[in-house]
Order: sequence, then structure tokens, then C-alpha cells
Amino acid sequence: MSTTLFMESITNHLEKLRRHFDSGITLAYRFRKEQLNKLKQSILNHEQDLYDALYADLKKSPEETWVTETGMVLAELNAAIKHLHRWMEPEQIATNLLNLPSGSRLMKEPLGVVLIIAPWNYPFQLLINPLIGAIAAGNCVALKPSEFASATDAVMKTIIEDVFQKEYILYVQGDGASVIPAMMNNFRFDHVFYTGSTAVGKIIYKMAAEKLVPVTLELGGKSPCIVESDADINVAARRIAMTKFNNAGQMCVAPDYILVHESKKDAFITKMKDTLRQFFGDKPEDSYNYGKIINERQFDRITNYLSQGTIAYGGRTDKQKLFIEPTLLTNVPEGSSVMKDEIFGPVLPIAGFTTSDEAKAIINKNPNPLAFYVFTASKKKEKEWLETVPFGGGCVNNASWHLTNHHLPFGGRGFSGIGNYHGKYSFETFSHKKAIMKTPTWFDPNIKYPPLKGKLKLFKWVIR
Repeated sequence: MSTTLFMESITNHLEKLRRHFDSGITLAYRFRKEQLNKLKQSILNHEQDLYDALYADLKKSPEETWVTETGMVLAELNAAIKHLHRWMEPEQIATNLLNLPSGSRLMKEPLGVVLIIAPWNYPFQLLINPLIGAIAAGNCVALKPSEFASATDAVMKTIIEDVFQKEYILYVQGDGASVIPAMMNNFRFDHVFYTGSTAVGKIIYKMAAEKLVPVTLELGGKSPCIVESDADINVAARRIAMTKFNNAGQMCVAPDYILVHESKKDAFITKMKDTLRQFFGDKPEDSYNYGKIINERQFDRITNYLSQGTIAYGGRTDKQKLFIEPTLLTNVPEGSSVMKDEIFGPVLPIAGFTTSDEAKAIINKNPNPLAFYVFTASKKKEKEWLETVPFGGGCVNNASWHLTNHHLPFGGRGFSGIGNYHGKYSFETFSHKKAIMKTPTWFDPNIKYPPLKGKLKLFKWVIR
């Protein structure tokens, strides 16, 4: 299909989404709940297909897939189905003295036609979780999955098109670099939700700004992990290794580098080595529990980091298998690219610190990380770290798992993103809160009306 014909076709499909939304069919509670149940059943019908596809794309085991992809999505669906009625109800708000006896409330209305753009690292979860919020809020949706996780892309297309009409949920495949501009430049969405790199996020933001389209940007960044002098090293090593090397390190909230107190540095590195052997064995490429890099482009990018420090553990690679061994780097220069870029792979720089100011100086070189983690037994240190480092979200004595709690909003700040979602927060992201004040007619005092002369003292008493 020529570029012109493609643009005409996609624009026609998007206009059908607009007409479907304008019909009002998506507004009713019963309709929204029915669509969420349809989505849930379609996912369950294709559960094995998702296991097979995610193994093909990223070598994820069924267990890992359940925890980080399908199970996580189903938990979000269950919460949305259970709480949808309450989320949709108008929210009663206090009324100030000036406007009594009026009543005030917030009505939640859908934004309209929204675009959701997902990445390849958690291709199912990061496309479907926002979709749950968009459906719950009553929108029509255009979905753009990543073309790089092609097996999962194909299964998701089936899951969506088995149960939804294209004028309600439109699944758009193809090269993101051409498809997304074709959509955004030729149609005005009511909201764009993007998950991916900061560099591409800036492009999405700029295109959206041209039409004053609001955005949610779920980006990345260098998420630091502090291991204090009083930390439980055994627990810290296990919890850091678990999340850093999940999905072969291709996770936006993975600890990107470790700053460990000098008094614990050697012990921590030793324990990390032991832990990695326990988790993945001496040949991680054959491990049931260890994934692979998504493609050769990412493989080449990540392997460039291996020469930027001393390899304390790991370092083996196999391009044919898209395998990079879990790797610990020490003696890494602060100005090296591995300490400036988001690594997004199984390479973990470890550096020591003696004072919190020294560690904060390193963190401040990459401000506003998506996540921040601190391991400490001290409430005082915990408070200091959490209050003095700006970040999106994080954990104390854990890493990355805050992402799985749908009662917490998930999102970044500054360079790591705009807005948040998960659970009720997804519903709110795809809703507009419409402020309403209702005033009775039985009370209509003349004091509010001209002439106003001589009423200043009264106004000062009422408006304060």
C-alpha cells in the first residue's frame, strides 16, 4: 500500500472511532463492564498463545510471564471490574461559604478517542494495562503495539479483534516511525499515552503539542539503588538481582546502577556473584529463568557497555542467541556512557560511596529518575533519602515491585515522564473531572446583586 493510501485508510478508521464515540454507546456502566469482561475472557482464551509468544520474543518463562505480564494484567482487570461503578460515581465536594446552600460535585467523563503506544520489553502488559483504564473510563481507543515483539504483537491482535469492533478498539500494526506520525498528524486524538524511551517521548510530545493534545508519557531514566552501611546484604543482593536481571535487564524500573557504602562494597559484590550463580547457574544462556535480548540492535548497544569498566562477574555474549550474561561492572568512570545512558540490559555498574552527599552528587547528574531504591535498616536514613531525591516512585528494602501494586500510581517526573496510571489512576488518566455546582432556587438573597455599594465589609467576611 502506498503512503498516501495508507494515510487515507488509517484516517478513515480513526474517523470511525470518533463517530462511534460520538454515538454515546461507550458511556453506560453496563457497556463498559461488559467490554472489560470480554477482554478478560479473550486473554484467558489465548493464555497459552501468550506464553508461547513471549518466549519466542524474549525467552520469558510462563512463570515470569504470569508475574510481569498476564497475571498483572488480569489483576488490573479484576480490580477495574470490581470497582468500576464506584469509580464512575460523581464525587461529592465541599462548597465554600460564599456559595451555600449550593452543592458541588465532580463528574467523570471519558476523554474521547485516545491513542496508546506500547514498547517491546513488556509488550502485553504495557499495551493492555492502559487499555483497561481507557475502556473503564468510556473511551474509544487506537492501539499501537511494538513491531519488535512480533510474536506477541500477532497474539494481541487476535485477542483484541476476537471481541472488539474496529470502530471501538482499533489495533494498528506496522513501523512505529511511520505509523504514529501518520495517525497523529492527520487526526486529533483526545489523549496520547506513550510508554518508551525519553528520546521518542520528546517526539511524541512535540507532535501532540501541535494540536494541544494532552499526553501521558511513561519514560525511563537511570534509576539508582542505594545500599547503606546498615543494609541486610543478603536480602539486598537477592532482591536487586531478581529485578535487575528479570527480562535480561530490559525493564524501565530495573536498578540501573548501585551505590553501595564502601564498608559493605566488597561483601555486596561477593554476595551478588553468589546470588547470580544460584539464580541462573554457570551457563545462564541455558537457564530456564533467564531471557534474551530482543534484537541485534539492542544487543550491539548493550555490549558496548562491557568495556567501560572492570568486569567483576559475567561478560560473556553470544550474538546468535542474543545472549548477554548477567554482568557486574566496577571501576566505572563517572563520565562513561554506561553511567549516563539508561542501560536497559543485563549490565549493572557498582560504585562505592562514603557520604550521602557524595552519592547524591552522582544521582543528580541524571535527575528525576523513574524509580529510586534504598536498602537500609535506619528510619532516619530512609527518610533522608526519600525526601532529598526527586523520583517517580520507588521502594525501601526492595526494588521494582512497587510497579505491581495497582493501588499505587505508577509514573515518572521530569525526564522520566508525565502523568501516572494503574488501577483507579488509569481510570482517572483517561477521564476528565468535570466540576459541577448546583444552586437551589428557593434561596436567592439580594445581597449578591447590585447595587453593591456598602457591602464590602460583608463580602470580606464571606469571602476569606
